[in-house]
Amino acid sequence: MNEFDEIAETLKLLSDKTRLTILALLKERDMCVCDIVDILETTQPNVSQHLRKLKLGGLVNESRRSQWIYYSLNKESKPYLQAVLEQLPSMKETLAARTNLSCE
Repeated sequence: MNEFDEIAETLKLLSDKTRLTILALLKERDMCVCDIVDILETTQPNVSQHLRKLKLGGLVNESRRSQWIYYSLNKESKPYLQAVLEQLPSMKETLAARTNLSCE
């Protein structure tokens, strides 16, 4: 895949509001699927599909913490992504309003 194809595929991933919201959340902190489901008020399969696409596109990483899988931004793989992330609205207030977050 050439560089133009890669950038085009990344921009396609970013064209979805739910995926942009997930990236904005992950910009604030690492999160597990159940936390994202709670915030977005959607289903676990829906969030998992979006995370799968973001992972396949190299935009997020996953790591296991006991029985839970946590997702984080993969900022190193696509340096041009940083400019997009800087434009996303802050999710700090949304996260602060959710005191029951954490799968652990």
